[in-house]
Amino acid sequence: MKSMTGFGRGQASSPNFNVAVELKTVNNRFLDVHIRLNAEQSALESVVKKRISSRLTRGRVDVALTIERTDVITYELNRPLLAGYLNAMRQMQVEFGLANEPDLNVIARLPGVMQPARENNQEELLEVVGQALDAALDGLEQMRGNEGRELATEMNLRLMEIERQIPVIEDSAADVLENYRARLNKRIGELLSRDGQGVELDPARLAQEVAYLADRSDVTEELARLRSHLTQFRQIINEGQEAGKKLDFLLQEINREANTVLSKATDLVIKEAGLAIKGAAEKLREQVQNVE
Repeated sequence: MKSMTGFGRGQASSPNFNVAVELKTVNNRFLDVHIRLNAEQSALESVVKKRISSRLTRGRVDVALTIERTDVITYELNRPLLAGYLNAMRQMQVEFGLANEPDLNVIARLPGVMQPARENNQEELLEVVGQALDAALDGLEQMRGNEGRELATEMNLRLMEIERQIPVIEDSAADVLENYRARLNKRIGELLSRDGQGVELDPARLAQEVAYLADRSDVTEELARLRSHLTQFRQIINEGQEAGKKLDFLLQEINREANTVLSKATDLVIKEAGLAIKGAAEKLREQVQNVE
């Protein structure tokens, strides 16, 4: 199991390039890769995203990519663009009566007039970017794995908290019916003897009322499902694979069983145990939100 929070940095070099990549990730329901590239590097975006998606499945990923050219960069003129600028300048001279000729320094700084010459080194750049990115991903996954193990330890503690409440509910549930029978018997006896003369209760009718309560307050199935969910939850966090969505589903089911127990509960001890389960489940929910 891995966390969605982490950081990784990688570097790689070739005869013509030095590349550094930094990756920062935080929790997110889906994989969301953010990368900022200049116009010359825009072709790398799809390559970077594809490589990241092959290694990660969830989380927001912020990518910082630095590329340094180590060879001598040659430039070429964008002749159609330059011709357009010069024609516009000549029209300005004629229309406004300007005597000065266009300054070479001004022309050289016009956007897009000069650009790096296209060279056959794109494959080299892709290769070195891939190497740096893999190194960054290795560091990132190692950090996410370490934090995932810490999360697993914390989650196991919360699961133990929930497991401790199940016998409490079972023990109290076993006494609920007998206590209810005694209270019901006492209350009916008080009502029927208001005139000072006792009236014998019908045992069959009393048993029927107790049976009705037993059916309405029975939580045996809920506790059995809760135990099953806890077992599956523990198996998933110990498998070391993608776990976030599975754990999120199981956590919803754990909350569902706890809510059902609370709705059926008539005993204060059972209610307190049910609330303790929901409290531990809420802490689990905060931790599951950061699991890949």
